[in-house]
Amino acid sequence: MSVAPDWIAVDWGTSNVRAWAMSASGTVLAEAHSADGMGTLARDQFEGAFRRLTDGWVAAPAIACGMVGARQGWAEAPYRQIPCVPLGEEAARPESDLDVRIIPGLKQRTPPDVMRGEETQIAGFQALNPNWDGVICLPGTHTKWVQVSAGEVVSFQTFLTGDLFAALTEHTVLKHSTAGEMSDEESFRAAVHDALAKPERLAARLFGIRADHLLNDIPQDSLRARLSGLLIGAELAAARPYWLGQQIAVIGAPGLAKLYMMALAAQGVPAIEANAERMTLAGLKRARECMKLPT
Repeated sequence: MSVAPDWIAVDWGTSNVRAWAMSASGTVLAEAHSADGMGTLARDQFEGAFRRLTDGWVAAPAIACGMVGARQGWAEAPYRQIPCVPLGEEAARPESDLDVRIIPGLKQRTPPDVMRGEETQIAGFQALNPNWDGVICLPGTHTKWVQVSAGEVVSFQTFLTGDLFAALTEHTVLKHSTAGEMSDEESFRAAVHDALAKPERLAARLFGIRADHLLNDIPQDSLRARLSGLLIGAELAAARPYWLGQQIAVIGAPGLAKLYMMALAAQGVPAIEANAERMTLAGLKRARECMKLPT
């Protein structure tokens, strides 16, 4: 059955892409997803990927966020300089007969940092939580800690924690000791505490995971939890100026967000959790308003 959206919302990441057929009032009429992420496509392949993704939908204006606007994406959407509101009127337009507008990311000159996609989730959180000031943690492959005040992104810092976890569990000797699921919350909390107390010992603690497996036959799910706790604990140690004494919100996939919520709670830091998909959609709706698309 054909779907006739008023507009199309798109979250286009490195590995996957997701689209929602939207009504004028913001109701989701249909959704679709595929593995045609930015990392799998050449620039001249994005249009075909978009058409496949929205096959059966009547053509409509689309607003996209994420890595689709990277230098290697469909059309580069230059970063906007902070401090600024997370979304503005700016948008990149690929060379196509399709009406597609790509949201720019944000940049910070000192210390140098960039984000793409998270600005949309931040805008979505602000739309659903008016006048909220504090720090937003966005866990993921590259976790962001973002200070927001008076509606603007004031500063942010990115940590490679997710990439490090993937690299260690897939491409180092630790892959033999950390298979399976992360289910041992006690080991996770203990590792967070250890890394926060002595972050300079991180490299030694990491090899200790392998040694503990060989010598003491510690279950791999516990060791995987320890690895996660050590990396997140080291991140919290470095990000302490962001979360200490601040109002905190965590936006991420449920499983990963839960780990950050646990790690913060263990330090006596309360935080509110927000669903990443809901924030993305709310942000894309806000982008539509900022770009003044017809309603």
